[in-house]
Amino acid sequence: MRMNDEAPKWAPIPPGDVAAPLAGVRVFDLSRVLAGPFCTMLLGDLGAEVIKVETPRGGDETRSWGPPFAGDVSAYYLCANRNKRSIAVNLKSAEGLEVIRRLAARSDVVIENFRPGKAEELGVGYAQLKKIRPDLVYCSISGFGQTGPYRNLPGYDFIVQAMSGLMSITGEADGRPMKVGVAVADVFTGLFAALGIVSALRVKERTGVGQYIDLALMDVQIAAMVNVASNYLVGGNVPRRYGNQHPNIVPYQTFEAADGEIAVAVGNDRQFRRLCETMGVPEWAEDPRFATNDRRVENRDVLIPMLQERFRTRTGREWMTALAEHEIPCGPIQTMDRVFADPQVQAREMVRRLVHPSAGEVPVVANPLKLSETPVQIRRHPPDLGEHTEEILLELGYTLEQIEALEAGGSVRRGGSRGPASGDGASGERPESDSR
Repeated sequence: MRMNDEAPKWAPIPPGDVAAPLAGVRVFDLSRVLAGPFCTMLLGDLGAEVIKVETPRGGDETRSWGPPFAGDVSAYYLCANRNKRSIAVNLKSAEGLEVIRRLAARSDVVIENFRPGKAEELGVGYAQLKKIRPDLVYCSISGFGQTGPYRNLPGYDFIVQAMSGLMSITGEADGRPMKVGVAVADVFTGLFAALGIVSALRVKERTGVGQYIDLALMDVQIAAMVNVASNYLVGGNVPRRYGNQHPNIVPYQTFEAADGEIAVAVGNDRQFRRLCETMGVPEWAEDPRFATNDRRVENRDVLIPMLQERFRTRTGREWMTALAEHEIPCGPIQTMDRVFADPQVQAREMVRRLVHPSAGEVPVVANPLKLSETPVQIRRHPPDLGEHTEEILLELGYTLEQIEALEAGGSVRRGGSRGPASGDGASGERPESDSR
């Protein structure tokens, strides 16, 4: 831009007429369990219309993954399926496949997580659906991707945590390799899938051309090894487990106070000097062994026991108060009950409540995006299996008589509420915003 060029003038969003970022985008979701459904929930939170396609017999497996249950709905299913409608279709029947083709013709995005080759076998692969919708954005999620010697292996988060190196660096230094307590490979893949889809939609907006996205849990988890992977690639040494310590920063770990453990993160030399002053040992910051981070990393086996001895002299609350006064990052190790009782978490409104037709009022974790002009909204409860089958088929041009025949023949299943879905989501009240 030249200095005398005027910046483009954007029309302001009229008050009370806030458009969702992905309003007008239709997503046709053939995925199940976590990575795919987490992705499509994020897209739905941002305003996309998401149609969740499930098998008539049982649907998404996570519907039965419990306890705990809210009514007869599993907490696991609730975590990744809001802002969607559910249609139950038998993909193995000719009539069911025709339903899928009609959906594809009206969709901008398709996402699936079958084993490589299975979508094509069912007649819903990228090349097959692209003939119906040439500008389709199609995302495939699998354990190991569409190419390579492992392409046909089933992909599970736990296996990928093992094979990607994540388990090898997780756990105590002298303990066994451990998985992370959350299915992070699935969650990271869902995030990358959402990013890839939004990027492909942007390209489609500019060029009119859709594209195929090949995402592998293994690839994503290796990318998510970030500094640990880079340490190996640059340094050539196989990373080891450090427990709660950091491989590149010292001190950056948990310490035992007089009444329990706290987390302390000293990210630079200035903070280390303030830590030493707070602990009453300012001379440690001048010690050549500890004066700079690289020296502290080299001498961690000397420094950490010295620090630990000092931390045991006061309670965790006393230390956190003193450290906070000196702007040294620290925090308690909280269990989930304390997390959701935390005033910061409550102030950020990280829990929302929605009304489900069979589970009643249920709490869900809010979307963390805080968009000032287009706030994220919870518009729909996680749907019952086939809750919107009839509604969606009517939109696709089927008559009630045809729908009844499809159901009688086992090609579709109707379920849940038969009435029209409210755009207000679960409660019938005004849609609740996840950020304000």
